Amino acid sequence: MRVNRNQFNNIMVTITILCSLGLSACGGGGGGGDGGGPGGESTYDIYNKTFGGSDEDRAYAIQQTSDGGYILAGYTDSFGAGNSDAWLIKTDKNGNKVWDKTFGGSDDDEASALQQTNDGGYILAGWTSDDAWLIKTDANGNKVWDKTFGGSEWDRAKAVQQTSDGGYILAGCTWSYGAGVYDAWLIKTDANGNKVWDKTFGGSDFDVAYAVQQTSDGGYILAGYTKSFGAGMEDVWLIKTDANGNKVWDKTFGGIMWDEGYTVLQTSDGGYILAGRTASFGAGFYDAWLIKTDADGNKVWDKTFGGSSWDEGLAVQQTSDGGYILAGPTNSFGAGSMDAWLIKTDADGNKVWDKIFGGSGDDVARAVQQTSDGGYILAGYTGSFGAGVYDAWLIKTDAEGNAPAKPTP
Repeated sequence: MRVNRNQFNNIMVTITILCSLGLSACGGGGGGGDGGGPGGESTYDIYNKTFGGSDEDRAYAIQQTSDGGYILAGYTDSFGAGNSDAWLIKTDKNGNKVWDKTFGGSDDDEASALQQTNDGGYILAGWTSDDAWLIKTDANGNKVWDKTFGGSEWDRAKAVQQTSDGGYILAGCTWSYGAGVYDAWLIKTDANGNKVWDKTFGGSDFDVAYAVQQTSDGGYILAGYTKSFGAGMEDVWLIKTDANGNKVWDKTFGGIMWDEGYTVLQTSDGGYILAGRTASFGAGFYDAWLIKTDADGNKVWDKTFGGSSWDEGLAVQQTSDGGYILAGPTNSFGAGSMDAWLIKTDADGNKVWDKIFGGSGDDVARAVQQTSDGGYILAGYTGSFGAGVYDAWLIKTDAEGNAPAKPTP
């Protein structure tokens, strides 16, 4: 079992009241049937799949690959060499496993993010033992190289992207370096994973980056949360840097309670869209929170989604119609203690539809992407279905979010 992770999460829960979604500080459903494509001109592949063994297995990241299939990353307690291993799963377009690979040693290892690279291989970011971890594989998931970054304390990579120069940008948090307990951490590497530069951002308290993207000007945008700055106990934090990682501006969003940002993307108008959770605003203890800003980080609008309990937005993407697709867990709605939640909005953040997937256990959507057929692919983990305590979970929907309510063969 994941002793080190649980000890760490207990500390984080005590200090920041984080939930048990794998988001440590540095750490009914849609209907079945085939859906027609836009104008009835195409057919959607829809399905619901689980991957795992008898223990705890989770998917944290998903991307449609150049061959039309999918690549998932997360961790497995059921397979591999150690307490937990980073886990990479390749499927065909119907969600059938083509191959999987584990990476790790005798301790706890996890992949938090991934991307298909220009050469057809994959880049994964996460952590191994106490260090941030970057892994490069070929197209078949075989490790080409890996690099670790960190000092004597806990250091984590939460996001990765290949940059325009062929290198990589990582974001996460560090306890080993910086000004505070944890600082947000930005690391730039060359194409072989060698560190070119790194930057820390933060004050005297806990500050974490969960997401990074290279922006159209060659710089970077980061999102996370800060306890050092802002109005409340934790505020959503948006940081813009130049191409060398120097801070150009930063913005905080929040009220007097706990507010966190988990993902950020540059939008087609040059601004940014953030997804996260807020305890300061909305209907419940936590509401999923969607924030749209202009190119300078000034808030244009924000929307909350939720009920009387615990609801979060863990992933967002701008869709082909100019709106947004949001994914995360809901404790306010659905069949179980926590269900996967998919929300489609228009360009102004107004909800168009939402769908819930899950059973009687804890079920969480951690990642979402619009697919080439206009539908959506979700990845996360399920405690209601599958073979173990938690299984990695893959759901393919049509353009209206419809998919089988339960896993299909």
